[in-house]
Amino acid sequence: MIHNNNINIADIIELRKEFHKNAEIALNENKTKQIICSFLKTNAPSCKIINIAGTGITAVFESNKPGKTILFRADMDALPIAESLSIPYSSCNIGVSHKCGHDGHSAILCGLAYFIEKNKLSNGKVILIFQPAEETGKGAKQIIEDDFIKTILPDFIFALHNMPGFEKNSIITKKNQFASASKGMIVKLTGKVAHAAYPENGVSPAIAMAELIRKFYNIPLDNETFDNFVLLTIIHASLGEKAFGTAPAYAEVMATLRSFDDTNMKRLIHECLLVSKEIAQQHGLDIKIEWTDEFDETYNHPEAVDIIEKAAMENNYSIIHATSPFRWSEDFGVFTRKYKGAMFGIGAGISHPALHSKEYDFPDDIIETGVNLFADICKIIIN
Repeated sequence: MIHNNNINIADIIELRKEFHKNAEIALNENKTKQIICSFLKTNAPSCKIINIAGTGITAVFESNKPGKTILFRADMDALPIAESLSIPYSSCNIGVSHKCGHDGHSAILCGLAYFIEKNKLSNGKVILIFQPAEETGKGAKQIIEDDFIKTILPDFIFALHNMPGFEKNSIITKKNQFASASKGMIVKLTGKVAHAAYPENGVSPAIAMAELIRKFYNIPLDNETFDNFVLLTIIHASLGEKAFGTAPAYAEVMATLRSFDDTNMKRLIHECLLVSKEIAQQHGLDIKIEWTDEFDETYNHPEAVDIIEKAAMENNYSIIHATSPFRWSEDFGVFTRKYKGAMFGIGAGISHPALHSKEYDFPDDIIETGVNLFADICKIIIN
């Protein structure tokens, strides 16, 4: 039982499994949204349900008395990874499964809705945001631009993420930068096709592609340009067609740019653009650059982190202070760029399978911890 407020944790676990079974990729979370709405109407009938950002949803709890406004956010989307686990609640959607734990995050937020329903707000307002499309970096931006959200001036916003590799049910916190900024870069080089017997009649991007990859690897090593962690990972490269009679005219290089902060990300982008354009010009190639999967740094406001840690201490949870930002990215940074707030981690277990791995499944025995932390954060601020 959670805080002795008549909520059966087994019901929330079953809800999590229902989300898992109906895993949906970004901006297609229609069934997930339907399940959430059904739960809220049955278990938290006093909340006002508002549709946002297409497949997103908010649950608004109002006391009708002046006070603080708190936002809590959970992500909803799954990954385009085939279900490989033989479990009773395996994903029924081919090629899609919850391998990042968003099914657990959404279940926790539903648990919080039940808690608030049973423990009416004495003042202020609490808004629960069920956000689509976190994995693509598009969801938070759509939420922020939604007309309803634009009318809200929250005092705080909070989110959590399960974190394999840490002691189960421990609370992982960090002030200031919590998770990295990242950005997908696609460099397209176009020359002129020729017969493989007469390559001199064409303009091949082969050497340019090789130079670009080599120079990309060296960019993060420039200590004079960067004063914090940056990383560039080549994730894909292709050249020409599989045709032995043709000299190639097209090449494509894809890389993920990553940094602990937005300032160094801007420097990294600048250097990558400079190198790409110089190489294309040297080899007489046309160049087109595209960007995708864009994530801001996730910044944690110190005051919000203090509240999280106070809630953890009241529950006697072990607190782990991260010494540096995490390399992975989360689009929650879009919210904390605009509002005061923070994200924290809940340890999923030292040896728990990694996020995005085929072996991963959300550990149900951390759901109660998540609801407890959110509930006590709410109590601390509202009271």
